[in-house]
Amino acid sequence: MDLAANLASIQQRIMVACARVGRDVDSVRLVAVTKNHPPETIRASMDLGLTLFGENKVQEARAKIPLCPSAARWHFIGHLQSNKCREAAHYFEMIEGLDSLHLAQELNKACEKASKTLPILLEVNVAGEASKFGYRPEALLAEFKELNSLSRLEIHGLMTVAPWSATPEQVRPIFRRLGELKTQCEQILGAPLPELSMGMSGDFEIAIEEGATLIRIGTALFGPRAAANKIAKERAVDEGLD
Repeated sequence: MDLAANLASIQQRIMVACARVGRDVDSVRLVAVTKNHPPETIRASMDLGLTLFGENKVQEARAKIPLCPSAARWHFIGHLQSNKCREAAHYFEMIEGLDSLHLAQELNKACEKASKTLPILLEVNVAGEASKFGYRPEALLAEFKELNSLSRLEIHGLMTVAPWSATPEQVRPIFRRLGELKTQCEQILGAPLPELSMGMSGDFEIAIEEGATLIRIGTALFGPRAAANKIAKERAVDEGLD
């Protein structure tokens, strides 16, 4: 894996995608998805200028984050379980992917106990895939006011995971619809929502063209996940954890 070359390629692709639609490249932030990657990889990424990382398992984050440089910033990008809200509120500066009022209420309680306010994104299952988490668009709009009333949570925008497609152009309507939903939520709120988290390794350029402010990149940066799983397992064996 040539991390520097991979990052340079991604940055070039971000720049080109932004240029196509007249966006400032600084309006897009890269969330490096570090699932199954050790603290050494995070340190190497930070040496190249990356600061924002995404984890999708609270258990892995709990073990990993204390071993990483303190300047690293962390977003939770997986499906949060209510019994993990307290730890999530402790380790992460943003929770991407809240997908129910009940879960938001539990996270709000955890933040109340910790005397902190936490930025969140609301996950929308735009495509209606049975295998994915996320609000149905109509349910999101119906509950938005109540979600916004939770005093310890700050809604910063929306997030989605598009269906996989060998032709990224086919997911453009998903990203466009999320942007439309953000506008509808802004009308309910009466204020702008700054973030749209959408786009991953296979489709992030389309997401940028449709307004993404956060793109979540793992494979294109660190290589195929199978390699990461192999590294993680070998490391577990070395440390007597497997």
